[in-house]
Amino acid sequence: MIKSSLLPRIGLLAALLFAVCPSPAQSPHANVHDRARAAEWQARAEDWRNGALVYQVIVDRFAPPADLDAKRDLYPPPKRLRTWDETPARGTYLSEVEVWSHEIDFWGGDLASLTTRLDYIADLGIDVLYLNPIHLAYTNHKYDAQDYFAVSPEYGTRSDVGALATAVHDRGMRLVLDGVLNHMGRSSPWFREALEDETSPWRAWYFIGSEWPLGYRAWVNVPNLPEVRLESPAVRARLWGDADSVVQGYLREGVDGWRLDVAFDIGFEYLHELTRAAQTARPGSVVIGELWNYPEQWFPSVDGVMNMTLRQLILQVVQDELSGALFGRHVERMVADAGIEPILKSWLVLDNHDTPRLATSLPDEARRRMAQVLQFTLPGSPCIYYGVELGMSGGDDPEQRGPMRWDLVADDNAELNWMRGLIALRRESPALRHGDFRLLDSERALAFLRVTDRAAETVLVVANPTNAPVREVLLVRDSKMMSYTMFDDALSEREAMVVSGTMTLEIPAGTAMVLRPRVDQQTIEYTPYKRVQ
Repeated sequence: MIKSSLLPRIGLLAALLFAVCPSPAQSPHANVHDRARAAEWQARAEDWRNGALVYQVIVDRFAPPADLDAKRDLYPPPKRLRTWDETPARGTYLSEVEVWSHEIDFWGGDLASLTTRLDYIADLGIDVLYLNPIHLAYTNHKYDAQDYFAVSPEYGTRSDVGALATAVHDRGMRLVLDGVLNHMGRSSPWFREALEDETSPWRAWYFIGSEWPLGYRAWVNVPNLPEVRLESPAVRARLWGDADSVVQGYLREGVDGWRLDVAFDIGFEYLHELTRAAQTARPGSVVIGELWNYPEQWFPSVDGVMNMTLRQLILQVVQDELSGALFGRHVERMVADAGIEPILKSWLVLDNHDTPRLATSLPDEARRRMAQVLQFTLPGSPCIYYGVELGMSGGDDPEQRGPMRWDLVADDNAELNWMRGLIALRRESPALRHGDFRLLDSERALAFLRVTDRAAETVLVVANPTNAPVREVLLVRDSKMMSYTMFDDALSEREAMVVSGTMTLEIPAGTAMVLRPRVDQQTIEYTPYKRVQ
């Protein structure tokens, strides 16, 4: 559990420091290095995309509709409308519609019902609401678009998206949509016409011909997912180039960004075109690419990635399949190769609609919580899959896509309280949101700093994923940390001291520490920090 006595003290100290300390460019206590980077630090802090807290929602599964019976006509057979207490289960292949039965099971959530639960999301401390696809499609997952410009009627209308964006903004959050632009659905009228009529203008949108085993090119050879011919300038114009295109149109109507499905298939150049178009429509918007690749060269083609590489490393290190020291070197190399700015904007995912839920993949509570500590302290934007904060479980597709367990929302839910603590800690720490990453040399444990230009904002994170206690003597690579400064662990009652730039720690097996310095510039007593920013 996050140490409740420490969080208010950290928050009060941060508020006091911000109130009395001038900007780095003006502070008489800034050193030459601070002044050289003052504009950079300020720009980082002001960019909402850096270190944002993201919450992912499947609209159909998040909030029950106001009147379920009134919606039944929207789900004609063989589609099925389930009750909220049912859980998804793998079904059978339906040859008549050529999809699996669990792909057309629905729970009835819509944009209107989602709007009624925005206060819950905002109260968690979330910055960004990210929705799985909402465009017109046949299946429940909607990665088989029929029409990008229309919203699926089960969810609402295009105007409902604008209303949702307004409601999200009113609560100080942003709204990001899921763009599935690499492929569409076989049931799309555009695609059906293209197959049947060689003179159709839609023919230019797809790869159709006898050279393809299916008669057309499909994503991963899935018959239901014909690929879009992005090589066509006219197609790209309608998808993102025109002012009223898919990407730009929604942005101009109030949406704040796009997460792009299978961005690796779209490629560097087209992604860069799309990202530039998004900035034209809405300066400061975000484009996040779903990339299961090493993220080094994908910038500036996208603003950030879904950092699946870091996810894989975290899952391995917390299960003691990778040493903490080697994990740290991998992260250091990644940040150096890709750059800290795009990594800060990248979404750090531990689970989502494509993976087993975290409670299922990491059933051991200590290992799971260590993974979440790393998710919230490493550089990036933590992306929380709906219900993770409640301890929801679920295996492979479709089990991980169950309806939101609102019955678990209670003040005595330990998982919810744990998540609330992590979010509070993150929100109160500029270093965790947008600070540099600095690896500390260690033999077995993982140790790193998150730092800004201010001593009081430094955070030292240490994790011991092994099954035995570890003793480490760390070189605390922060020249503003004065000797004998005490550090408090936000996760326990433990404390530690810096002595001449070093710190000696005994780290119990399977535990993590998030250490913050006691730097009080308000006292009238002696402090070595009185002339240090």
